[in-house]
Amino acid sequence: MANRLSDLFSNSRLVIGLLANLLSSICIVFINKWIYVHYGFPNMTLTLIHFVVTWLGLWVCQKMDIFAPKSLQPTKIIWLALSFCGFVAFTNLSLQNNTIGTYQLAKAMTTPVIIVIQTMYYKKTFSTKIKLTLVPITLGVILNSYYDVRFNLLGMVFATLGVFVTSLYQVWVGVKQHELQVNSMQLLYYQAPMSSAFLLSLVPFFEPLSGEGGIFGPWSFPALAMVMLSGLIAFLVNLSIYWIIGNTSAVTYNMFGHFKFCITLLGGYVLFQDPLSLNQGLGILCTLTGILSYTHFKLAEQEEGKSKLVQRP
Repeated sequence: MANRLSDLFSNSRLVIGLLANLLSSICIVFINKWIYVHYGFPNMTLTLIHFVVTWLGLWVCQKMDIFAPKSLQPTKIIWLALSFCGFVAFTNLSLQNNTIGTYQLAKAMTTPVIIVIQTMYYKKTFSTKIKLTLVPITLGVILNSYYDVRFNLLGMVFATLGVFVTSLYQVWVGVKQHELQVNSMQLLYYQAPMSSAFLLSLVPFFEPLSGEGGIFGPWSFPALAMVMLSGLIAFLVNLSIYWIIGNTSAVTYNMFGHFKFCITLLGGYVLFQDPLSLNQGLGILCTLTGILSYTHFKLAEQEEGKSKLVQRP
């Protein structure tokens, strides 16, 4: 009975974490879209503000005794902080040098790359059933973006680097929490300011600092208010990402990411009357089929693992 209550509590926390990430991620997509369209605020600078606000939010949380910071050596998380900057920089460069279709197709490769990294370097095993769920997901992404896929050498280099660094970052978010024996808040509390400092050094190479479109440009109060609202929601997004990866895995978070992509497409169609073709509809259906299959097989494997533990003398 106690085990069932514990499982129910754990599952409830997981569902709440996933819902928090789903709602905050969808909100931030549409708010950021509004900021880019109506105010032209620079993308990388907005990401920098997100991480600064995340650190300030965590600082307030620790002052309110919501969590206790744990002393960590900077050398233990410097690669995690650098991988975040690489993920932001190469993702932006991939988007700048590729069509949306090519960009989305490259992003879909993150999940199999994570599986390869965890299998080769962390000796983690994945069943054939789990690996096969990638087929309908990848097919769904292709159906959603094939009409806009164009290849060029520079774009492919940035896309490949983006996928590799993003995969490393997501794997390390989970690995570091277990290796350093810290929770999501404790790790993010140290990584956020370090990543912000590294990202600050990259911003001048990609975006203007002053004048029209620069961070110190003549922004209106409504623009700054929307940026701060975006930062507050980003705090929830970043915290929930770390919590989900720390309590499940990088692969599970990626699967959930594909689900959010489908919801975002459907949300754009319903809320903004964005066009949704038959192929895109089929693509969403394929992707959702793969996600549901992954969820079913993953839960079945977890139940099987628990049964084996119970049966041990």
